Amino acid sequence: MDDEAQTREAGEAPGADPSAQNPEPTGQAAGGPRGTWDDPRIPWAGRPRRVDILCWAGIVLSGIYYWALLPFVAPLVGTHPVLLEVLNGNTAAIISAAAFVRIGHGTLAVVLLAAIPGLMKFDVLYWWAGRLWGERIIALLSGRRNRGDRYMARVQRWGRKFTWPAVVVAQFLPIPTAIIYVIAGWAGMRLVTFLILDAIGTLLWAGLLASLGYELGHHAVVVAQSISHYGLWISIALIVVIVFFQVRSQRRLLRTAGQARPAATGGQASTAATGGQASTAATGGQASTAATGGQASPVAQAARGGDEAGS
Repeated sequence: MDDEAQTREAGEAPGADPSAQNPEPTGQAAGGPRGTWDDPRIPWAGRPRRVDILCWAGIVLSGIYYWALLPFVAPLVGTHPVLLEVLNGNTAAIISAAAFVRIGHGTLAVVLLAAIPGLMKFDVLYWWAGRLWGERIIALLSGRRNRGDRYMARVQRWGRKFTWPAVVVAQFLPIPTAIIYVIAGWAGMRLVTFLILDAIGTLLWAGLLASLGYELGHHAVVVAQSISHYGLWISIALIVVIVFFQVRSQRRLLRTAGQARPAATGGQASTAATGGQASTAATGGQASTAATGGQASPVAQAARGGDEAGS
């Protein structure tokens, strides 16, 4: 029986951290005020542990790493494609490197082997994130489309029959590979198994791209060299476009947050006002009761009078 099945039969969440099986009630879970760290934008709940900070820092630094390499992609793709392939596993670099092999520069074995560190170097971080944070990080990565729920349901139904092939073909799927790797960690896949399956998928993907580049041959080399010739301007254009969309996205988020803040404030004020009205009504009710108690109503007096007359 595989690890995923054993985990589910034990009644535990797949990929959950053992120390999190019996969490202590904190923050809102305990009925108290919302804690400083209870933020839906971060993948952990409560105060972060050292492993949380290390894993999150690794993911953030991997993004910064790719941003820092962006200006060098276009200049290197037509001059040193294998180096670019090792640095960031760029698709164009793999195609270009194989095209250079076609005209007598290098070997296909080097092209394929260079793709392994280029494409795999940060994958283990997302597997680790799935082990640490489970469904929270899956929800964060899935975004509005919420694809993670569908994949988690399939994992629960099929176990390794889904996770193993998914890791192998992750490079071929039209979704971020990080989602697949996080789900693999959440499902309880062992690290060695993950690395082997990831390497197989990486070689398949690199082999497909290398075949394309080798088939194109000289034509791909000419295109790659043209890109490198105008690499500086292409890099500047890419950076401008990316910064533009990032700024627009941030402005949209700030605008949404600004609209939500007055609504939340208004809701609190409305709640306070309603509470005040309820308090006033309750006070009025108490006063009415006291007044009624001091002077019985005519109906009560008549009832008592009839009882006394009957006795």
